[in-house]
Amino acid sequence: MERLSDGETRLRAGTLYATLDRLTNEGLIEVEGEEVVEGRLRRYYRLTAQGTAVLAAESKRRIAVSKEALRRLRLAGALG
Repeated sequence: MERLSDGETRLRAGTLYATLDRLTNEGLIEVEGEEVVEGRLRRYYRLTAQGTAVLAAESKRRIAVSKEALRRLRLAGALG
């Protein structure tokens, strides 16, 4: 997460694994494969069809919120 977010997001292992468990239980992701690397299990996940639909809907919602925020900033003269 840290690498993907250019250092903006840092997750502790417990937080990450709890989130992966929740997303799996909700049917949004599923285990795609596993391998042992240096004696530790490495698990790979993929979005399910339901997960893809939820991600698309949430992305559209966030775009709408961002557009509204930008509109309000322009009205307030905060954007040049």
